[in-house]
Amino acid sequence: MTELADEYRLEYFEEEGFVRTECPECGAHFWTRDEDRETCGEPPCEEYDFIGSPGFAAEYSLEEMREAFLTYFEDQDHDRIDPYPVAANRWRDDVLLTQASIYDFQPLVTSGETPPPANPLTVSQPCIRMQDIDNVGKTGRHTMAFEMMAHHAFNTREDADEEYAYEGEVYWKDRTVELCDTLLEELGADITDVTYIEDPWVGGGNAGPAIEVIYKGLELATLVFMCMEQDPDGDYEIKGDRYSYMDTYIVDTGYGLERWTWMSQGTPTVYEAIYPEMIDFLKDNAGIEHTDEQSALVARAARLSGNLDIDDVDDVEEARGEIADKLEVSVEELRDLVEPLEDIYAIADHCRTLAYMFGDGIVPSNVGTGYLARMVLRRTKRLCDNVGIDAPLDELVDMQAERLEYNNRDTIRDIVRTEVEKYRETLERGGRRVESLAEEYATKDEAIPTNELIELYDSHGIQPDMVAEIADEAGAEVDVPDDFYSLVADRHDTVEAAEAATDDDEDERFEDLPKTERLYYDDQQRTQFEAIVLDVFEREEGYDIVLDQTMFYPEGGGQPADTGSLSTDDTAVDVTDVQIEDGVILHRTDESLGKGEFVNGQIDAGRRRQLMRHHTATHIIMHATRAVLGDHIRQAGAQKGVDSSRIDVRHYDRISREHVKQIEAVANDLVMDNVSVTQEWPDRHDAEAEHGFDLYQGGIPPGEQIRLIHVAEDVQACGGTHVARTGDIGSIKILNTERVQDGVERITFAAGEAALESTQDNEDALYEAANSLDVSPEDVPETAERFFEEWKARGKEIDDLTEQLAEARASGGGGAEEIDIGDAVAVVDRIDADMDELRATATAISDEGKIAVLGTGQSGAQFVVSVPDGVGVNAGEVVGELAAKVGGGGGGPPDFAQGGGPNDEDLDDALEDAPNVLRQILDA
Repeated sequence: MTELADEYRLEYFEEEGFVRTECPECGAHFWTRDEDRETCGEPPCEEYDFIGSPGFAAEYSLEEMREAFLTYFEDQDHDRIDPYPVAANRWRDDVLLTQASIYDFQPLVTSGETPPPANPLTVSQPCIRMQDIDNVGKTGRHTMAFEMMAHHAFNTREDADEEYAYEGEVYWKDRTVELCDTLLEELGADITDVTYIEDPWVGGGNAGPAIEVIYKGLELATLVFMCMEQDPDGDYEIKGDRYSYMDTYIVDTGYGLERWTWMSQGTPTVYEAIYPEMIDFLKDNAGIEHTDEQSALVARAARLSGNLDIDDVDDVEEARGEIADKLEVSVEELRDLVEPLEDIYAIADHCRTLAYMFGDGIVPSNVGTGYLARMVLRRTKRLCDNVGIDAPLDELVDMQAERLEYNNRDTIRDIVRTEVEKYRETLERGGRRVESLAEEYATKDEAIPTNELIELYDSHGIQPDMVAEIADEAGAEVDVPDDFYSLVADRHDTVEAAEAATDDDEDERFEDLPKTERLYYDDQQRTQFEAIVLDVFEREEGYDIVLDQTMFYPEGGGQPADTGSLSTDDTAVDVTDVQIEDGVILHRTDESLGKGEFVNGQIDAGRRRQLMRHHTATHIIMHATRAVLGDHIRQAGAQKGVDSSRIDVRHYDRISREHVKQIEAVANDLVMDNVSVTQEWPDRHDAEAEHGFDLYQGGIPPGEQIRLIHVAEDVQACGGTHVARTGDIGSIKILNTERVQDGVERITFAAGEAALESTQDNEDALYEAANSLDVSPEDVPETAERFFEEWKARGKEIDDLTEQLAEARASGGGGAEEIDIGDAVAVVDRIDADMDELRATATAISDEGKIAVLGTGQSGAQFVVSVPDGVGVNAGEVVGELAAKVGGGGGGPPDFAQGGGPNDEDLDDALEDAPNVLRQILDA
């Protein structure tokens, strides 16, 4: 019996006549009304028992099942809330994707720092679990994209040590199990066939008892009772770590919408139940047809497909072989029949995943959520190619986006088309790397290792089955792990955070300090204030002074800290930096001040004014960019400055010059409208309900109340300082746009005085160019283009003359030495010309059917070797030998190569030895 065994002894189980049993197959303990039941009911201990025999009284679609669930819990006094986006990093900074409904409330609600939007509540939350990607299609039940229907209750203990944002108990374990049991019964389930498996849960430093709800072989729900936190001195050991009880305890349930829908229909797999139209379309497009006998075999195999879960089996193919034995068919016959279907199922699921990602504004890139989206897209495209789907991928994703009722479908299709084209280009570049790697490991007589496969996928998007095809041609082996895509996702599916350590004594003093009163929010135009010194911390470089209140803005949200001075009657110190830690503001100074002293603070007013202009302009630029490019635009980073500022935005394409002009126009229209810039401090949940998670463009603020900045229709959560009206900015000028990483565009701009200065600098450059060209400024573009065309024409003329000279040298021979090399003639010569002329001459000689070996001493010793078709001399090897004689190296393909070294004094000796080198290589 586990340490948590008593946690599962519920009054509800006792009242309903449940018995506790141990499964002889897997060893799990479970509760059941059936005293004669032996196994826990979950695969592989039992097979699916509802396929062809639905477990509920009526058949439901996804939409109908979702509504039935939410309505049931509303009737049980739960408030229905709207789902959150699948991009969890919109409201939290420790994860990327939403993987469960509880993610909506972590960490602020689960820690008790802020209240939930309702208590208790119910929600149907779209989720994406990248770790399930390799199971999709195989097990019949796994979907990477899914909706977690849930109900949650947030409780605190009566003897809690601290105050929390919610208090008392709403309900706990007995009521949670009762709600699930009653819902199953209302839907017509045979509740004597339902088992409740004990399975302690751990995650994110928390833990608690949990119950898996199994019916007819399918896990329909998990009921988690989060009540413990990790503690090295804790009384309970769970999965290798020790835990103790928390003051808060939370009902965290998860009901799989797709599985409940599947249970109601009894289709061979969950995919036919939730994507019926798309599965039919894909099968028809791929030309997949089955006889009645084959369809029956597929249905029989589906009942056993739960045994293919990569989390439970060491070898999926071995498990497939066991299924084939039970079906009395060969594993080859079974594989040929079900693998195309598995690909079809995965395509449908992956397209839904992409619709969720792109519909919620994720843009493909090489980092974070963008990388995960790109990984799914490329795998989907490969699956389509494998099974013979010729419908465009953007059309397939749009099918799912339409079902999900996204209103940005045109943008979604555009993103998919752009990514597919990028993928083609990547494959062309990466194929050569695979060939080289395959040859390397074939020579070693070793299989290409998993880490190389992951690197190939990460760097070039090359799928492992493509690597296997190329490797097979080179005689190398590839062993692809069953969980390959999960391993790739693990590289990118986390967000790391570091914590700084400080001296214990200073920690204690710091923790005792009250939060600094932030005067800069009361009046952002004010630059002078008075305060009292609460403490001074000596640092390696200067001092950190803590005041009871301050007008100095600390660095944050991409806005630099204010600078200025603090002064007493006797002394003045410069403030060079300002930081905030746990609500306490630290003013970095060059000299110390005494604790308890009364000080006068003065901020650099001009610098603050320009920073305010740039910070407000950042909001306006963001608003204008979304207006011009689309609502998928989201901030990826920002840095405000005095002379210029920049904002990085997630976008799947380059920002054109025409787009820049449009963004500038929208931004300056807003400036000239001179609208008020206002702030408010609403409740977090009210703000999210009204404005959505696009509020958090510049980061996720903590606390129950958050500060919102309104600039016309644009609303963002922001802690920075801003001008009072947009007209105070003066003007906004975009200085530059560039791609800083895949999927991220940087817009650099200037506002106010800096915008004027940048415009004047550009005009100065234009006038200087006009003076140099001796034309008026407006004629500079036309004149520059004419000069450029003339320069190109002269360059071409020089190239033509170089070729003519090369041909003359080649036909005239000059001082060149001609040597018989086997059946060929070689021309060996020193021509002290530049490399362009040397290459042209060598090409002209080989065009006449002769081997060219030419050298020049203009920049060290350089060689060019050109070999005509049909001559068995490798130019790369010749250059390598000659270059070695002058202290260098070189090489190239068999027909043309170049190289050299620093020892030009050895050039003539090397050329003299060239005939011997040619003969040795020919003989070899």
